[in-house]
Amino acid sequence: MNFSKTLINWYLKSRRELPWRETTNPYNIWLSEIMLQQTRIEQGLPYYNKFIAAFPSVFDLAYASQDKVMKLWQGLGYYSRARNLHATAKHVAYELNGEFPKDYKGLLKLKGVGDYTASAIASISYNEPVAVVDGNVYRVLSRYFNIDTPINSTEGVKEFKALAMELLDKKDPSNFNQALMEFGALQCKPKNPLCDSCPFNTSCLALKEIKIGDLPVKIKKGKIKNRYFNYMVFSSEENKTLLQQRKGKGIWHGLYEFPLIETKSDIQEAKIIEENNEFQHLMEAKNASVSLYNDQPIIHKLSHQHIYARFWLVDVQKLPKGGISAEKVKEYPVPVLIQNFLNEIDIENL
Repeated sequence: MNFSKTLINWYLKSRRELPWRETTNPYNIWLSEIMLQQTRIEQGLPYYNKFIAAFPSVFDLAYASQDKVMKLWQGLGYYSRARNLHATAKHVAYELNGEFPKDYKGLLKLKGVGDYTASAIASISYNEPVAVVDGNVYRVLSRYFNIDTPINSTEGVKEFKALAMELLDKKDPSNFNQALMEFGALQCKPKNPLCDSCPFNTSCLALKEIKIGDLPVKIKKGKIKNRYFNYMVFSSEENKTLLQQRKGKGIWHGLYEFPLIETKSDIQEAKIIEENNEFQHLMEAKNASVSLYNDQPIIHKLSHQHIYARFWLVDVQKLPKGGISAEKVKEYPVPVLIQNFLNEIDIENL
């Protein structure tokens, strides 16, 4: 069986109609591939459409403020992708005159662009024969060839890349790469793959060995870290509140949140909040009153850590400079955890 021919034939009959498949413009391909890293198409598609509507060209994206970019990205997660996206747009617009590099090696130099994204753009936009390897590709190849090398090991990355390059249809790398990824998404799914209707079901080694559910193999991640966040939701008689931007290299860098007190364990005593050194002067001077909003902590799960969040409502007479109108809060890019809280309450009438 000719693997690439069978795969491409399947793709041309079964592929989904998606907006970035209607063009070879590297801007559109780049945008879609960055968004779809660690994101399902069903989740990423609305974001792609919003971004294209707001930023139809790389120049429009480059000229936008970071806050606007982050606000449109809000809810998609892995926010470093959005920051790198914006930085790369500026680089392409200002230093490359709006022209993306036209080969794999050049694309690889762009911030936030790794082997997978560079391969996708190079093959789809420029028909360069470089193989794409993403989660879908790992799954299809590991099952079809019955390979149990861990896909997140150095050895596995090299082995699967070499195999994908060997299988690649050099004359039609664009359709081959898209077909292999689409096949993993629609046919060779993580759970309940459609083996009965699979065009490879007579030659798939994992199916023959009854090992479909065991592949691909992945080295287990480290222990999940628990963190305890206490958000202070200030509300003044002037209908103002406080927001602060997250700095550093931790989670949600560049997004906004209410003033935060992180503790070593879950707390329910307002006294701990009231006596916090960072805010004590403010609360004493302005006759603050504190009440707990949620009786149980809200658990927000990230890939390597779980956040246990409580929101404390803090009423004060007046806020110092830096307070913002409550009605403006919705304009700021915030983590999903904060957005869900804002969806529950009426911040303008606390």
